[in-house]
Order: sequence, then structure tokens, then C-alpha cells
Amino acid sequence: MNAPLSVQQQEHAFLARLGERVRTWRTEHGMSRKALAEASGVSERYLAQLEAGQGNISVLLLRKVARAMGVAVEGLVREEAPAAKPIALLGLRGAGKSTLGAKLAQSLNVPFVELDREVEKEAGAPLGEVFAMYGQDAFRRFERRALERVLGEHPQAVIATGGSLVTDPGTYELLLERCRSIWLKASPAEHMNRVIAQGDMRPFKGRSAALDEIRKLLDDRDRLYGRATAVVDTSGKTVRQSLADLRRVIA
Repeated sequence: MNAPLSVQQQEHAFLARLGERVRTWRTEHGMSRKALAEASGVSERYLAQLEAGQGNISVLLLRKVARAMGVAVEGLVREEAPAAKPIALLGLRGAGKSTLGAKLAQSLNVPFVELDREVEKEAGAPLGEVFAMYGQDAFRRFERRALERVLGEHPQAVIATGGSLVTDPGTYELLLERCRSIWLKASPAEHMNRVIAQGDMRPFKGRSAALDEIRKLLDDRDRLYGRATAVVDTSGKTVRQSLADLRRVIA
């Protein structure tokens, strides 16, 4: 029979598992040690010691690292805890809802849902045809039904909403009540550049007028988007930086 581990041996084993957990997480998420150090506010040298199983970890420093990774403190040595409610990402097209939403869902191990695609399922037609055939009012009914179905099917998920969902009072109230809502905010110029890069100017009337239209939409919806639980500004940031910000807000 093996002799029980001493307290010192148990501590060494714990630090080794903890270092392996942090190192594995960085590898899975393509995050450098320098990037994690910047996101957590913990020195790169300390993270290197932690990953080597030599960190003299304190609760406060562990919490900083955990927040940057978007996990509970216990998640560094056990499996990550999923979100308590669905997470709904709000904002105009180009804010990063689809890109960040998919990555966030992967890191939380929950489904990623694009609500516009669910509206298409409800209507049995592409989004453009839904508006052309049925009109705005019918689209709103399809959107409400799609959201109700998604919330019923997925107690935990990351949902990328349509940019105009916030203008429908009933549907928006449902979302605010049932989800943790986060406004992905960006400057008008950033929105326009991202939409152009996607090759999709819908529903804008042309490149020359796009910036003015985006400014007006943001002004009109600022108060509505501002009702979200939290705000993450993605302007001038890489996907990795914005994702780290998003994880911190959720943590």
C-alpha cells in the first residue's frame, strides 16, 4: 500500500495540476502567455512560474487569472462552470456578435445560436425574402417565436441577436428577463468598415450614406442598447482582446 502524501507533496501536486490547467486553456484558446498576463493584470513571469507548477498562488492572484480566462476559480482545477442563464449579445451588424459569440460559446461549452437563422427557420425563407413577402410586422412575430423557442430549447447558450430586436418592446423585455444581455459597442466607422469587409451593406442604401445611417441608428438605439446588463466596447480591438473583455464581464 502506498504511503499517504505529505501536506507538502499534496501542495506540489495541486500546483502542478493548476499549472497544467492554465497551460492547457491557453493552448486551446490560442492565447499567448503575454496576452493572458495583459488581460489578467498578473505579470508574465508569475504566469510562467504558475504554469511550471512553482507558483506561490494567492486567492487574489488566482481570481485575476480566472477572470481573464472566463472561468470560476474552481474551474482552474475542475471543469468550467457554464453560464447560469443564456447570454444574449446585442448591437448593430459589425459589432462582433457572430465572431465573438461563437468563440465565447466554445469556451463555455454551450450552444451558439444566431437568432436571424432561427427566424429563417420559423418563416421558411431567407431573411431578405421574409421582409419582402411578409413585411416588418410579420418579421417581428417570427423573431418573437424564434426567441421563445430558442430559450425553451437551450437553458444555457450564447445568442447573437438581430440588431433591431431592441426596437420591439415585448421581445426585448423577454430577452432582458431571461438572458444575461451584453451590448457589443463599436464606433460608427468601425461598424461600417466591418460591414464592408463582410461584403454586405444590407439594409444600408449605399457606401456613401452608410456612415451617416449607422450614426443615426446608434443615436436612436443608444438608450435601448444601454438597458443591457453590461457593455463591451470592441472599437480598435482585436478579436482576442474583445473576447478577453467579454470573458471578464461574464466572470
